[in-house]
Amino acid sequence: MNSPNPKPQPLGRGLSALFGDADASYQASAHAAPRAADATAKPGMMQRLPVTWLSSGKFQPRRSFDEEALKELANSIRERGILEPLLVRAVPNARDSYEIIAGERRWRAAQIAGLHDVPVMIRQLTDREALEFGIIENVQREDLSPLEEGEGYKRLIEEFDHTQEALSKIVGKSRPHITNMIRLLGLPEGVKKLIAEGKLTSSHARALIPAKNPLAIAQQIVKKGLNVRQAETLAKRDQDNPEIHKKQAKPEDSADIIALEKELERIIGLKVKVVTKGKSGMLTLYYTDLDQLDDIILKLRG
Repeated sequence: MNSPNPKPQPLGRGLSALFGDADASYQASAHAAPRAADATAKPGMMQRLPVTWLSSGKFQPRRSFDEEALKELANSIRERGILEPLLVRAVPNARDSYEIIAGERRWRAAQIAGLHDVPVMIRQLTDREALEFGIIENVQREDLSPLEEGEGYKRLIEEFDHTQEALSKIVGKSRPHITNMIRLLGLPEGVKKLIAEGKLTSSHARALIPAKNPLAIAQQIVKKGLNVRQAETLAKRDQDNPEIHKKQAKPEDSADIIALEKELERIIGLKVKVVTKGKSGMLTLYYTDLDQLDDIILKLRG
């Protein structure tokens, strides 16, 4: 990272699994004289490569880069250098050409800062691993928009046969979080535009998923500056199945039952209602689309 005291992040195996212990002590000189890259460099070795040898990765999950943020990072690089090497892999059948797997933002900022070369770690990675670590690095730095994050998860599932359960372990995010990020991709384009522009948070957007008129509600949220709870209330009035959101737990519901509902919701990732009648009762699971129903069936099958 480009911060002298990076905050540790509990994200699955993370990039440290690639860098080992090397990146923990690596410090690049901010004013080091440019030196030619070693043409015989081998994968796994820490080294410096010319910025012109590097190119954007085709599995880069980021779609946009904030120019002002890049300038700020470039100023930091001028002062302290690049404190963590970029992760790259060689482009097949191309001499002196490397694809960036993790660190494109640092590469772009380094060019603004006028650096001729940057520290890298070369690894031999499959396409699936390239996408995995591109997502991990960006999630770790909170550099992805909700839609970019969801698109990355979707690609891993559709192109490389990952399950959501496996993804949650890889990126260190809960399965419901991954499900919710992917579900954002199904929102209308107008809503996604508001998310991309930063006018609507992912928490606001999640409340719109089951609504019949998500764009109209989104516009109200932005116009009135509603908080997430207010957005949820507005969206609930517009949902197809009002029975889901009838009155909350009655006063006579015990704290144990309420706690059980919350725990089940955390595990399953869906709204749950438990109704007790003496020693027996009824458990209801609410879903909004067939994909969620499929997920429930898979869980029950174990």
